[in-house]
Amino acid sequence: MPLAVELSVPAKALITMMILTMGIAMAGAGGQIIVHDIIPNFFSTSSGDAIGLDHSRHTPSTRSIEDPPAEPGPMEAGDLFAGQTVEEKMPDSPFYKKEQFVWLLKWTHIHLFGINMIFVFMGGITLLLDLSTRFQIWLVILPFFGVAADIGTMWLKVYISEAFFWLHIPSGGLFIGIFFFTATRGLWEMWLSKNRSATL
Repeated sequence: MPLAVELSVPAKALITMMILTMGIAMAGAGGQIIVHDIIPNFFSTSSGDAIGLDHSRHTPSTRSIEDPPAEPGPMEAGDLFAGQTVEEKMPDSPFYKKEQFVWLLKWTHIHLFGINMIFVFMGGITLLLDLSTRFQIWLVILPFFGVAADIGTMWLKVYISEAFFWLHIPSGGLFIGIFFFTATRGLWEMWLSKNRSATL
């Protein structure tokens, strides 16, 4: 049944606060990507390639995890282009001890848990929306594919080719778009809509 029909006002308030809180988190993540990754990478003043990448900040780390940590630079790039290329390797250290591999492993599992949990909550909200069953199924499952593709892209661009960077756009766009559709639809049904029948 639709959110507007079945839920009490306290339940609607709880769902609204969940949506708003996760929406702020999504917006913050988007801002971090823009400020920390897109601006330094695409609007660099150095002479990079056709899209203006500054590869001096994206050289792979070849240190072992047993080596002392290096001091980060003031404008080091974040997630998008971190450790893209793998031409240099340390022959005396196995791959699973490389700082790059350890960083990716930590980044991957943290983000898989965190982002997927957002869509566990959003999936529950989707099931209450006044939508057709088929549309609800797609809204529930597609974000998980988008998250998996976005996380997998990190490994692909590090160990295969930096060209896989462009997969961040459709994969991230998929789960972000569905998040904001579900959030907007849920808020509209709870507080504004008078329609009681499924429309999609």
